[in-house]
Amino acid sequence: MNILFLTILNLTDIAERGLYTDLMRKFRDEGHRVHIICPSERRHKKKTSLKIDHGISVLHINTLNLQKTNIVEKGIGTLMLGRQFLKGAIKYYQDTKFDLVLYSTPPITFTKVVRFFKKRDGAKSYLLLKDIFPQNAVDLGLIKKNSLIHRFFEKKERKMYEISDHIGCMSPANADFVISHNKHINPGIVEVNPNSVEVIATAGVSVADKEKVKREYKIPEKAALFIYGGNLGKPQGIDFLISILESNIKNKDVYFLIVGSGTEFSKLQTWYTLNSPENSKLIANLPKNKYDDLLKCCDVGLIFLDKRFTIPNFPSRILSYMEYRMPILAATDLNTDMGKIIMENSFGLWCQSGDLEAFNYNLSQLCGAKDNWKTMGNNGFEYLRSHYSVNNSYQTIIRHFDNV
Repeated sequence: MNILFLTILNLTDIAERGLYTDLMRKFRDEGHRVHIICPSERRHKKKTSLKIDHGISVLHINTLNLQKTNIVEKGIGTLMLGRQFLKGAIKYYQDTKFDLVLYSTPPITFTKVVRFFKKRDGAKSYLLLKDIFPQNAVDLGLIKKNSLIHRFFEKKERKMYEISDHIGCMSPANADFVISHNKHINPGIVEVNPNSVEVIATAGVSVADKEKVKREYKIPEKAALFIYGGNLGKPQGIDFLISILESNIKNKDVYFLIVGSGTEFSKLQTWYTLNSPENSKLIANLPKNKYDDLLKCCDVGLIFLDKRFTIPNFPSRILSYMEYRMPILAATDLNTDMGKIIMENSFGLWCQSGDLEAFNYNLSQLCGAKDNWKTMGNNGFEYLRSHYSVNNSYQTIIRHFDNV
């Protein structure tokens, strides 16, 4: 099949591991002809261009800045994205007949592109739902419920669901939420298609390599390393993370590594500057290879979600923890089923975000059960391999289109 994938992420290297690059390589390896349209933000100062990257056609569309920019430029850029993608697709893929259009959220502004190829080529459509907007913004107080802007984006969300032949959701709770809050769509098109990766059985890191990495980042050699890696923004409930760091500032049994970037990074940076904790370090966003080298040396992976969420999120960063066979310590809202999955399959501990006593209890439980870390990590890896493999995601999608 000729497959078109639309994404807001700037995919600069198809060989690099990631949710979407892994999936696109899988489609390529199964004999499909894959075409990707993605942004090249104006900060990179590059014109719209088409290239072949590891056998996959990648069209980079020059856009406004969409990530790590002010809300005005991000909003305008996101609204313009669908029209810009469509213009580029018509110009560069005018002679290509697409059989399947894949697209992910965010954003919710690809409807015009999808509709065009459904009409022109008779293409089928599959939405990889990674973000439920605008409800997530309402939950965090960024958009007022029933305001003009809320209703505007709800209309766009509704149109995106209606144009989709199938909707793949990150978890059972996520799928149930979509069905119960969108009576206008056929429940039969909604299914579970989790975040997935190409699962690789990684070799354990040597003692010498672990010591080398710890020296590089000035981490105590015998410290039990608890790492959070990823976005540091409103969705993560950074105030609760700071309260955890404060309450454990004299805890010599743990060492917290916070790695990432985002709108709340400066708030964390200010706290670190004022408190100079000896058992914690804040590291700005690292290149993936450097982050992976650091991750290999860590013991426990941390997950945080703001307690106000009514939508069931499922952060993809858990996958790298599971791949490196690390127990998970999570603090989330009550609506996600991530905690349930972690606990029922014995690869970590969970509590409600905002409950400091419960979090610190789980922290002490993990620190007192280091002999179980290997078993918990192996449980997580096996769950990853059986449930979150890119092979599963591919089969979930392709079974709908065997006759295309």
